[in-house]
Amino acid sequence: MNASLARAFADDLYAWQRTGNDALLARALRSPCSGVPHDTAAAYATAATRIGSLLDAIARSRIAVPAEERDALLRFSERVRAITDETDIATLFDLHVTADCPIEDSVEAFELAGAETADPPGPVRARQTHFSASALNAYAECPRKWYYRYACAAVEDPGSSASTYGTAFHAALEDFHGEFPQPSVALEREMRHKIEGYVNWAFERYRNDFDTAVEVELHKRRAQRTAQRYVDWLIAESKRAPFTVIGREIAAQLDLEGFAFVGYIDRIDRDDRTGSVAIIDYKTGSIATSAAEYRDKVRRFRDFQLPFYYWARSAEGDRVARLALIPLKDALLDVAPVSLEVVPVAATESKRSEAPSGTITVGELELARAKMIEICRDLTSGATQRFPVTTDPSACTYCAYVYACADRPHGERERFGR
Repeated sequence: MNASLARAFADDLYAWQRTGNDALLARALRSPCSGVPHDTAAAYATAATRIGSLLDAIARSRIAVPAEERDALLRFSERVRAITDETDIATLFDLHVTADCPIEDSVEAFELAGAETADPPGPVRARQTHFSASALNAYAECPRKWYYRYACAAVEDPGSSASTYGTAFHAALEDFHGEFPQPSVALEREMRHKIEGYVNWAFERYRNDFDTAVEVELHKRRAQRTAQRYVDWLIAESKRAPFTVIGREIAAQLDLEGFAFVGYIDRIDRDDRTGSVAIIDYKTGSIATSAAEYRDKVRRFRDFQLPFYYWARSAEGDRVARLALIPLKDALLDVAPVSLEVVPVAATESKRSEAPSGTITVGELELARAKMIEICRDLTSGATQRFPVTTDPSACTYCAYVYACADRPHGERERFGR
């Protein structure tokens, strides 16, 4: 084990032991020194930003992983709990450290090496033992992005203030609905007061993940305004069709012909009159503006999230009647969910409907399910040798791998300039 790598690993663990900062522990978990496979470590590190303590997430098996990887996680957890100021990290983790080669000792011996013959191209096989809707969405958006992120783990995405805003807002709503599972007009005043407190607390918890104190304050104020509009929608929805929130941040696990899928559902509602279930997904970024637009993405296999959730909850015995995206990005707009009622047969629809509500058939969800299996089979077959780039320049805007990708498409302005 490289001495510099081992030293950085030990420094993170000692600092975590003193401060209790989970970000340091998450970084140590992702280190090769941890003994935990990279994909599993990255999944738990990401999940912990949304569900709390990393060690607690490991202890509760919040993400389903194979037994061998589960054992590695538990070994890591057991070891870090035993760390004190006097602990020898290298001994505790069985690290066989080799000394780094000092630069000054190797200067005179430096020689130019001859050019190496490039390895012949070969097939690439997916490394992960489980899939997620996010992974398939990345592949649908740009196969090269999937390759960089899931096959190579080439660049770690540090995230952004926008993603941290989403994480904090999700946490606030999870806590809020823990206290208010049945929104109603009678509770309006208390709901408005309490959601303000939950937003304040959530942004305080994630304060260190923003770059500046100014960003924290600006995003918190934006979230407060959006939260009040969210309460407006909850009250109107409870009048239209009373409901009960029966699930918050629910782990979704699904086996599709031997391919394991994992994820988390933001919210599950039960209609108090019919007993049917609605799957709710909060969106703090850009989303489809109409039901027809989102249904078209599902039909073209460009989004697998709600279809995955539908099949995961159906496998649990729920009668899922509605799938909905809740936009929470713009504090100046009313909350208007993009909602799809699940129906057996397609209804007659206008070609250019901009309505936020619409329908999706079980058959269309079946096609999405079949496509999920097909993509997983392709990615694990070892037959794919090249992952093409997207033809949509907008997909590169926030891509963490944009500078590593030499084949990325040129934007409109650049294409006209050629």
